[in-house]
Amino acid sequence: MKIALLGYGKMGQTIERIALERGHEIVLKKDEFNTYEGLSNADVAIDFSIPTVAVSNISSCFHANIPVISGTTGWLAQYDEMVVLCESKKGAFISSSNFSLGVNLFFELNEYLARMMSKFDSYQVEMEEIHHTQKLDAPSGTAISLAKGVIENSVYTNWTLEKAEENQIHIEAKRIENIPGTHTVTYNSVVDSIEIKHTAHNRDGFALGAVIAAEWIVGKQGVFSMKDVLELK
Repeated sequence: MKIALLGYGKMGQTIERIALERGHEIVLKKDEFNTYEGLSNADVAIDFSIPTVAVSNISSCFHANIPVISGTTGWLAQYDEMVVLCESKKGAFISSSNFSLGVNLFFELNEYLARMMSKFDSYQVEMEEIHHTQKLDAPSGTAISLAKGVIENSVYTNWTLEKAEENQIHIEAKRIENIPGTHTVTYNSVVDSIEIKHTAHNRDGFALGAVIAAEWIVGKQGVFSMKDVLELK
């Protein structure tokens, strides 16, 4: 499989290593200093860039008829626009806040727990996410996905970085050197607390999941999610 890497930072380099280990070829390594030359030779593109260029990367793939996997966060105000473009170009697209296999299982656990806890109003949910100091957005896309998972399965209506009001989920975002990503969901009551937590030990889990998603999407048409890739639906 021939892969175009759109974004060649630490994640892009980790994806490159894992893709090569799995027998794939890298035909483009795009950063801010080069062009899309070579994109048309790819079977699939993997975008781990920055919010300001993600839409350009993704739309360029659709126009070139290249399926695209995007793990960039912070641009999702334009997500619906990209879905419309994908459908109009009969393209293939997966955008996820986190491609880690473990995190996507954690998403499922979070939704299951939210449904169960929705019957017990004595508990207040809150979240914490910790990432490395180079992470540009806060809260993380993964934390937002976790909050949405609770909102869709409970009486909560929104999340906030500030002090939570009724039916809001407080997310505390911390930035600490050399932390790949830790996410905790806690249900607190006067008498006890229930907590689920995912801790990433390195970037390899994110990169492997993105490569697996890229392998899965080749030859398909439509807008998908990691639930499709992992057959969690």
